[in-house]
Amino acid sequence: MRKVISFLLLAGFVFYFATLTGGLLIPDSSADRSSVGLDILSRSADETGSANAVTSVVVLYRGFDTLGEVTVLFLAALGISVFMKSTGEKRKKVLDQSFILKTGSRLLFPLMFLFGMYIIAHGHLSPGGGFPGGVIIATGFFVILLTSESVNFNKTLMSVLEGLAGLSFIGLGVVGLLGPGNSFLQNFLPLGTFNTVFSAGIIPLIYAVVGIKVGAELSSVVYAMKESK
Repeated sequence: MRKVISFLLLAGFVFYFATLTGGLLIPDSSADRSSVGLDILSRSADETGSANAVTSVVVLYRGFDTLGEVTVLFLAALGISVFMKSTGEKRKKVLDQSFILKTGSRLLFPLMFLFGMYIIAHGHLSPGGGFPGGVIIATGFFVILLTSESVNFNKTLMSVLEGLAGLSFIGLGVVGLLGPGNSFLQNFLPLGTFNTVFSAGIIPLIYAVVGIKVGAELSSVVYAMKESK
């Protein structure tokens, strides 16, 4: 097994090195790559209505890749949860926590939750989006879990939110596919007023479902790790 893993790592390193040196072997390739970036910067605002060009790339231009990343995160969370369930019984007791930590975590959680929602809602205007916003929300749950002896964590609710968010992501893509554009994740909503919260068509909706999915998955992972030995 170690030989197989070593071979895969070596093959990945060789492939990565080949992509880096591709511009030296093919003189015109570097110019082609730079022109792609300039073309996206010049067209993204008019085509997507997003003030953040990175968001245009992540959500629309390479939306299939983002869907793959969400799927990978789901599989990783599922694997961790299954592994943690098989490691032993739940913890009977955790380390005693001080009153300051308990109180501070409960005061900090609403602020972290609101900040995560802000990052999600403004992902098409400034750096942020569904992934970092979901991580921030999950970090708030993580702080609560670390500083509390017992937490009323609704695993069923988290599973439902995670599933609905994933289906919503695919549903938005299918609506674009069946619409006039005939393209998966086609931006079928009005672009709105540029550089405002209500703009960029379906991009804020995609980031919202991604943020819910990421936050629910990572929160479930943290809870599973806390409950295991």
